[in-house]
Amino acid sequence: MTGLPLIALVGNPNAGKSALFNALTGARQKLGNYPGVTVERKAGRFSLSDGRPIELVDLPGTYSLNPTSPDEQVTRDVILGKQAGERLPDALVVVVDASNLDNHLRFALELIALGLPTIVALNMVDLATRDGLELDAHILSRELGVPVISTVAVRKRGLDHLRTELESMLDANAGRVRPSGEHRDFEGLRQEARRIARSAIVRETPSRRLTAAVDRVALHPTAGLILLLALLFVMFQAVYAWSEAPIAMIEGLVTSAGDAVAATLPDGLLRSFLVDGVINGVGSVITFLPQILILFFFILMLEATGYMVRAAFLMDGLMARVGLSGRAFIPLLSSFACAVPGIMATRTISDPKDRLTTILIAPLMTCSARLPVYAVIIGAFIPARTVALGFGPLGIGLQGLVLFCLYISGIVGAMLAALVLRRTVTKGASGGFLMEMPKYQWPRPQDIILGLWQRAVIFLKRAGTIIFTSTVILWMLLSFPKAPEHSGVSQVNYSVAGRIANGLNVVLEPIGFNRDISLALIPAMAAREVAVSALATVYSLDADEDEAKLERSLGDRLKDKWPLPTALAFLAWFVFAPQCISTIAVTRRETNGWKWPLFMIGYLFVLAYAAAGLTYWTATVAGL
Repeated sequence: MTGLPLIALVGNPNAGKSALFNALTGARQKLGNYPGVTVERKAGRFSLSDGRPIELVDLPGTYSLNPTSPDEQVTRDVILGKQAGERLPDALVVVVDASNLDNHLRFALELIALGLPTIVALNMVDLATRDGLELDAHILSRELGVPVISTVAVRKRGLDHLRTELESMLDANAGRVRPSGEHRDFEGLRQEARRIARSAIVRETPSRRLTAAVDRVALHPTAGLILLLALLFVMFQAVYAWSEAPIAMIEGLVTSAGDAVAATLPDGLLRSFLVDGVINGVGSVITFLPQILILFFFILMLEATGYMVRAAFLMDGLMARVGLSGRAFIPLLSSFACAVPGIMATRTISDPKDRLTTILIAPLMTCSARLPVYAVIIGAFIPARTVALGFGPLGIGLQGLVLFCLYISGIVGAMLAALVLRRTVTKGASGGFLMEMPKYQWPRPQDIILGLWQRAVIFLKRAGTIIFTSTVILWMLLSFPKAPEHSGVSQVNYSVAGRIANGLNVVLEPIGFNRDISLALIPAMAAREVAVSALATVYSLDADEDEAKLERSLGDRLKDKWPLPTALAFLAWFVFAPQCISTIAVTRRETNGWKWPLFMIGYLFVLAYAAAGLTYWTATVAGL
């Protein structure tokens, strides 16, 4: 086959390139690997209109000639004639998606500038027409300086025209190809691609024009960032404003259950186990289910509308400044739900240093497990009042503002950590990436409801397994040995857990933490929200026998026992707190050893200690 003309099929991912390859070659395909690499070589034969046989090679999809993976490296080397075992192609067929033309034309312009004989296959024109976009292939051909053929690969439309153009191009020895121009940068090519794409539009529906107009704002480097921050701000305001009634209802049910058990059972270990351990401990965490569901309602809505990918585009520029590629955004975004799937999602990052850095900073994204901790402390110590824009729905809730600042602190901390890591232990070059913008669309209510249901089930399963088990173990450690009656000794101090906490508090006291916080941090390693159930169990066991005191919320008890600087330090600790056991385990699995998990625990502990200490000392000096 080496004597046959070689045509390379090239284009962005998802352009329909493989469908066109299959339509042209049919069963006459041969699979193998390129010499020296694990990248698959997919080649086949087809015939021109005059019956002449042609060898066609389907190159891996890529966004540019600057490779970020072995697949993209092979594509570039084949096109430039540098790939071992592969000769320079006689011509290129560049496949572009007609419905996403401005993004795909950028790479096409880069390829055309090489000077090889080139034909552009304007693929999936039927889907573009369905979506309200009609393009003129003749205008595109004039602007690009190469033939442009409209195709629908899956239906074998346009293939005869493509064969005819290839025959003419090979016979004319590339006489119609535009000469290679001066090298232009990425941004210049992108602007040129947008101009050409706009010039080729014959008809466009109002909805597509509206999408373009919205994207001019949503993707603007300044206005888009302001819009993103505004959406996040509204989201955190809603977490408090919308959750008051359902939280009060759940708190009432938890209190009623505790009262019913306390009234039914005599004083003793069983009553203490059910009331202090199970109901007050686990119930204190379940109380925050409405806030978690509200948070995920917004996240699901942003994903379903198509906005989340645009947020990734905006964040790409920021992450590039700290040495990360935009490929890290999706794993980090997943970490807002839980760091475990976020770390697993880093498998899509080809560069090992990029991937390792993303794994190490993923726990700094504020996962949903932190929300109960934030909610109980903010609810107890931050007044539920507005701070600007008057009152009512127009006011800015102070509690939501504090929650917003905590989430932003986690993001900023992650970016600063990435900046330091990329210049020290994970030093190396970073690559960029391109993404395709989905259409804006109305979310399907059933999808949103299903997503919220799944999140509720996951949370309640954690409450029924990890949180329940941790709370029961903590209750046992707090209940034994029993303090001597009428000795005046606190049961918590006399217990095994209390003695451990008093020893640990020697280290944590300088940053404003007390015995109860030291005790809560130990089971919180199983799951962060266990810190809330641990505090509830401690204060329930330490409460007076007066039944009225059982009706007081955890927030009221914290307000009595903690000064404000301690509460603020506790919040700062959990922004950077060492992660849960599940995160440590998945980090060990993804990095094939204990070196990086131990490093992650160490640097996060140092960050948490420093942030809590700085917060406590600053608040104390300020007289808060």
